[in-house]
Amino acid sequence: MCRLKPSSVSRRFGAVFIVVFALTISFMSMYSAWHNFLPYQQLVRVGDEITTGRELPGPISRNITFHLRSAGAFFSAGGNNYRELTFTAGDTTPVALKPGQLEMQMRLFGFLPLHRMTVNVVTSPQVVPGGHSIGILMHSEGVVVVGEAPVLSDGKKYFPARNAGISAGDVILKANGVKVQNESQLQDLIDKCGNKGNDIILLVKHGDKTIQMKVDPVLCDKTGRFRVGLFIKGTAAGVGTMTFYEPQSQIYGALGHIIADNNSGQTVNLRDGRIVDASVKDLHPGRKGQPGEKLGVFKGNRDIIGSIDKNTQHGIFGRLDKDIANSYYAEPIPVAMKYHISEGPAEILTVLQGNKIEKFNIYIEKVITGDEQGKDMIIRVTDPALLKRSGGIIQGMSGSPIIQDGRLAGAVTHVFINDPTRGYGVAAENMLMEVNLINIKKDENIAS
Repeated sequence: MCRLKPSSVSRRFGAVFIVVFALTISFMSMYSAWHNFLPYQQLVRVGDEITTGRELPGPISRNITFHLRSAGAFFSAGGNNYRELTFTAGDTTPVALKPGQLEMQMRLFGFLPLHRMTVNVVTSPQVVPGGHSIGILMHSEGVVVVGEAPVLSDGKKYFPARNAGISAGDVILKANGVKVQNESQLQDLIDKCGNKGNDIILLVKHGDKTIQMKVDPVLCDKTGRFRVGLFIKGTAAGVGTMTFYEPQSQIYGALGHIIADNNSGQTVNLRDGRIVDASVKDLHPGRKGQPGEKLGVFKGNRDIIGSIDKNTQHGIFGRLDKDIANSYYAEPIPVAMKYHISEGPAEILTVLQGNKIEKFNIYIEKVITGDEQGKDMIIRVTDPALLKRSGGIIQGMSGSPIIQDGRLAGAVTHVFINDPTRGYGVAAENMLMEVNLINIKKDENIAS
């Protein structure tokens, strides 16, 4: 009987260990890469093919097994309807038939777990693209602290609010139990308390906490009024662009990103708001390191178009009070799901002068996987006319609709500071989900 020497056994064991270790590291690297490459959530419209939303590498895809299952939604493949199906890429492509949730599991060689995602099958309305220039008027819930200034009294400087713990970015919601509506109301309440020799009790939103703070007003030598040493702001106003409206419900979406206070960076907690007709009078072209802007004018509360009901990470939303027209699109168009959006030519609608909506060419450079709020794609302006007039993407273009292949793909949201020809866009599906124009139907019985 032949016996292996201990050194030979050790060498063989070591070689096997190295091979297993290398394969493990290789698989872990591939597993991590696939998780970064593919989304965890996918929207699929009824009637569309159920896919991963990304084009898979050919050599690998031939060895991937897909397993679909659902409690509510069902799909078809090869002329038959299913609620559960296992297949390989290229054999068949299931088509979504009913709204609901599907679970998609992907395995390499049929047994190595590769990725898992939730597929939400949805219906999507058609919408009319925007491009209109709009004035935005918002009143916040309470008033925002945007800065501080000393109260000069008897030749000394006092900071009553700072000493109480109030700082820039805080939101003052109530004063002595009374809801704060605007700046002048709070100033009057502070002065009255000071004249009576009383502290004022402020309900303050400080970060994620809401705290009661007691502040001792100080008589200001300059104004003759009691003050607490704060600059406050209760309204937000600006110019942006309408992205879409849904003609049946009159629901609209605009901007593509949240409205925050310019000074504090804090989100404006909406109390009420309006959008109004706006006109672009001039442009400041963008340059490297210096963003440009539209110079727009509007008539305050006159020429109201609609309400502002929501201020979200994907834009502002509300309902129109009157009909608006788009000279390029008299009829509604489909909304692109994210998997419809591809790298390639597209166009945007925006106003550069007066109220005239114009169409310009852009190029979608990259579609971004994941949920980077307001940053679902990278776009580049390619239209010579737009580059000449504005230098690229400028402030006030936020919300300009992006159209690709006859579908509303999304909206312009941000400009790259060091390259005004490029910027980000938000996917239209994310905007429509904010107002339930795309509604996810959850099925509770999908096994985990």
